[in-house]
Amino acid sequence: MNQINYAQVQVGDKLPPLAIEISAKLITATAIASRDYQDVHHDQDAARALGSPNIFMNILTTNGFVGRYVTDWTGALGVLKKVAIKLGAPNYPGDTMQMSGEVVAKNDKDQSIELKIVGKNGIGDHVIGDVVVALP
Repeated sequence: MNQINYAQVQVGDKLPPLAIEISAKLITATAIASRDYQDVHHDQDAARALGSPNIFMNILTTNGFVGRYVTDWTGALGVLKKVAIKLGAPNYPGDTMQMSGEVVAKNDKDQSIELKIVGKNGIGDHVIGDVVVALP
C-alpha cells in the first residue's frame, strides 16, 4: 500500500490520475447508499421531466469520490481535514470522470497540505475541490 509522508510532498506535485466509469448502476446504488432517494438519481423519466437528459450523480457520491481519490494517494495514515467542493457539469451514465489533483500549499505547523482537485467528464468540469489533508 502506498503511504505518503509530509516530507515527501512538494508544492506543485501532481496526484496520479484516476478514471471513474459512470454507469446508471453506480449512480443509483450510491444515491441509495447515501440515503438520497431523489428520483433524478434513479428514474430516467423523472429526470427528463425536469429537463435532464438522464439520471445524474448526487453530490454526496461526488464528495465521496474526492475523498477516495485523495486517500488513495496519501495512504491509510492521511487524514482529511477539509473537503470543499463545487459542482459543475453533471455526471451522466456512459461517461467517465477523470480525476486530477495538485499540491498547492504546505503547512509546517500541522503537517497538512492543501490540494486542488478537479473531476472532468465529457461535458466539462464536474467537480472542483479544495482539500486539506494531514500527513504523518
